[in-house]
Amino acid sequence: MKDWLEQDILSDIQTRWNMAARRWDARALTSIYDEDALFFGGRQGQSVGTDEILAYFESYRSVIESACLTFVEQRFIRLAGDCFLAQGFGEFDFVLCGNKASRSRLRTTLVITRRNDTWRIRQHHFSSEPLSPPI
Repeated sequence: MKDWLEQDILSDIQTRWNMAARRWDARALTSIYDEDALFFGGRQGQSVGTDEILAYFESYRSVIESACLTFVEQRFIRLAGDCFLAQGFGEFDFVLCGNKASRSRLRTTLVITRRNDTWRIRQHHFSSEPLSPPI
């Protein structure tokens, strides 16, 4: 795969994510992930598989009204013919309940795979960038 192909696939994932996050649709967000996906998000613990990822997104139901994610500064490594890793940053614009705006920039690592002609996220790890080493 060429980097432009991975970038196009990641752009499609971003578009699908943003369509689902426009009204914070937990089921639509979950549908972007593989059924056995591994997931580190913004809450403690990890989520594994569809049910736990759905519960993660639903946990924000009374917190987030909508969100928009932009992947930036992404680098790609091809892992197999239908699988690649994307790592960089995600810039989020949130509308929180009560019409409050919030922004954040997180480090992002995704493993994206194609199954049945659909690209999905198989591994998701988003984290804050530390101000200093955690030592």
